Amino acid sequence: MKVLILMHDREEDAGTIQTYLDERGAETRIARLYAGEPLPGDALRFDAVVSMGGPMNVYEDDKYPYLKEETEFLARCFREGLPVLGICLGAQLMARAAGAKVTRAPREETGWYTVTLTDAGRNDPFFQGLPDAFTVFQLHGDTFDIPGNAALLATSETCRNQAFRIGNSLALQFHLEIQADKLAVWLIGHNLRDDVLTTYERIREGLDQKARTLYNNFFGTPR
Repeated sequence: MKVLILMHDREEDAGTIQTYLDERGAETRIARLYAGEPLPGDALRFDAVVSMGGPMNVYEDDKYPYLKEETEFLARCFREGLPVLGICLGAQLMARAAGAKVTRAPREETGWYTVTLTDAGRNDPFFQGLPDAFTVFQLHGDTFDIPGNAALLATSETCRNQAFRIGNSLALQFHLEIQADKLAVWLIGHNLRDDVLTTYERIREGLDQKARTLYNNFFGTPR
């Protein structure tokens, strides 16, 4: 299996997604877009694409020109049937690539929140084996509309649109891939930092199990 990982910031790597892919013996290529590394010309050489998070907004094209290029790349992935897994900013880029709006959320989400599967989510193979509601880490101020040809799979009280499926691709507003070292960096100077890290250590095993279940569902789903 060959997987392309798109990074938008040096501190937002693939975390436990990378660990999972390494354990499966997958061949991964990382495109560090923030450092000027190019998107591949032929997406179909890969079996899947993972688009990671980042501190920027999807509409900051002037400041981060690669965002527009990636949006066009993801739209091409959709047309060609190449599975995409989007995390946070990556999910917002997927929504934009599918023609949906990305705007400021009514409230920012920072910390641990409960997401709840919709009826569609409970019946979707991507969430097979996961509970109807579970705790995830959030760090975002924007939200996406659900594309017209997509299904809303998960929601939360604070931010309604948390996950959607479009074809064989999955967009997640939240972070299941997170690890302690990145949490510590992301929250430097934040008043929630100690509480977030303490909670992470308490729920880490269950979080990793849920993440692995989802990765199995995504990367193992027949195409």
